[in-house]
Amino acid sequence: MSEDHRATGGDERNVKDEVSRRTFLRLGAIAGAGAPLAGLLGSTAARAATAAEEDVEIEAAHGSFTVVEASIADLQAAMTKGRVTSLDLVNQYLDRIARLDQGGPRVNSVLELNPDARKIARDLDSERKSHHVRGPLHGIPVMLKGNIDTGDKMSTTAGSLALVGPPASQDATVAARLRSAGAVILGKTNLSEWANFRGNNSTSGWSGQGGQTGNPYVVDRNPCGSSSGSGASATASFVAAGLGTETDGSIVCPASLNGVVGIKPTVGLTSRAGVIPISHTQDTVGPHARTVADAAAILSALVGVDPRDPATAASAGKFSTDYTQFLDPNGLRGARIGVWRHTTTGYSRETDAIFEDALKAMSDAGAVLVDPADIPTVDALNATSDEITVLIYEFKRDLNAYLATRTGLQVKTLADIIAFNNAHASQELQYFGQELFELAEQDVFSAQDYAAALADGKRLAATFGIDAILSSQSLDALVAPTGSPAWTTDLVNGDHFTGASSGPSAVAGYPIVNVLGGYSFGVLPVGISFFGTAFSEGKLIKLAYSFEQHTRLRKPPTFLRTLPTPGHASTKSLATTRFDELLDRLSENSRSRSILRYL
Repeated sequence: MSEDHRATGGDERNVKDEVSRRTFLRLGAIAGAGAPLAGLLGSTAARAATAAEEDVEIEAAHGSFTVVEASIADLQAAMTKGRVTSLDLVNQYLDRIARLDQGGPRVNSVLELNPDARKIARDLDSERKSHHVRGPLHGIPVMLKGNIDTGDKMSTTAGSLALVGPPASQDATVAARLRSAGAVILGKTNLSEWANFRGNNSTSGWSGQGGQTGNPYVVDRNPCGSSSGSGASATASFVAAGLGTETDGSIVCPASLNGVVGIKPTVGLTSRAGVIPISHTQDTVGPHARTVADAAAILSALVGVDPRDPATAASAGKFSTDYTQFLDPNGLRGARIGVWRHTTTGYSRETDAIFEDALKAMSDAGAVLVDPADIPTVDALNATSDEITVLIYEFKRDLNAYLATRTGLQVKTLADIIAFNNAHASQELQYFGQELFELAEQDVFSAQDYAAALADGKRLAATFGIDAILSSQSLDALVAPTGSPAWTTDLVNGDHFTGASSGPSAVAGYPIVNVLGGYSFGVLPVGISFFGTAFSEGKLIKLAYSFEQHTRLRKPPTFLRTLPTPGHASTKSLATTRFDELLDRLSENSRSRSILRYL
């Protein structure tokens, strides 16, 4: 239902005049970070509408312009015409956050707000008045995942209470590039703590600092992770777009479950400098946005070689500073798309049905489907412990190197964090443990184990995997379902994971673009993913945009409290996944019993 249809005619209703102390501490002034949430939200909260318990009614936007479902191009055009200012946009987004994220249905996607957001917006408005517009992102409010450094008054914690303290000394490179492009960094989003690389039976979207994020379509459903708040805040129009990070699935899964576009770039296309790491081999930073065009615009501002991240040297001559040039509504016409079915279908009846509809839409748009076109080495890849070996080996080293860049924190090493969590178990370990941390600290894998796993994983995932099937079938890309519909959030038992398709690209370091494929039960979004070889983002964006334009599937979230369909409280696994098999193998070797998902 559109915003206009849900409008209350401009009538304003009172809500609590003050944000709770708990919310203030979490979102505004964590350990002296000094972001005055009460000041940021106080005036907007006084104007906010009270959400009904079952249905959310949202009043008409300020004046005649609403940020709800507005694209970056819409926002830019409105500012160019003088209909709104960047400050107006910031105020509208803050208003929605007060009413719908921190109040009403309480999506809880926002971890912290930038106390300087209004000042930054005013300064950018002044630049515009002086006829200086930096580009398509000038004055556009964006959010960053809570593991991305900002050298301002906001903290960077990865959702952990252990990192509460002084802010980072400088921006992450991706944050600096967004600022340079004219974006307003509105705040930080909640995430699966430590990007979901802490312990077994974790719940996506939960962090000790931020609590549990909900899914804006059905709030008791999971938003997936680890970039939970980025996906949820983007789809809910709490911000124009956001940045997430991915090691294996953490951009594309939240994109799928929250009904947004997620671009997981090639490792090295975007800098990881100033981003709390898991693995320098697999980590990457990319956008969440409601449209392919918006995601492409954000990606354009992020790329470029960065001396702070040696991996970006590989992107020289292979990146574009304008990925919107690939937005071709006829991009599917004549494209050869390989349909990857083996291991990516069969675990969810709902997902399979949506995938078949998506394939028909591609064919109708002129794509040539090669069906099936399975990755030939996927079973062999899934039969190894290569990925978990690499991640566990790199995590301790990469994290300790990152912590050395931070001053004034109460922890300096992974060992310190483990001790902190044990000392604060009632807050940090109340739902699940830190088995992955402990394995990484113990150095359970040798340098020889690591080197062998790294080489074997690249061989199976890239050379004889994705690249082999693309080459042998002369394919432009592969396509597969991203994952299942959102499950009911379960803090007791953890995620109800059923299946995913991100693994081979994660190990290979290759790109993925998730785009909305349809809705389960007419309510819960399910995405499809386009896969390619290294630095093929332009081609994948072209295909995803064409699919988006031919299907026009997007519906804004309605913030239902629970799914009103009896008998579908959660999705159940219909097939044994590679993660269960990996768990058994690692257990036999006295290794971790972790289940890799959504890192």
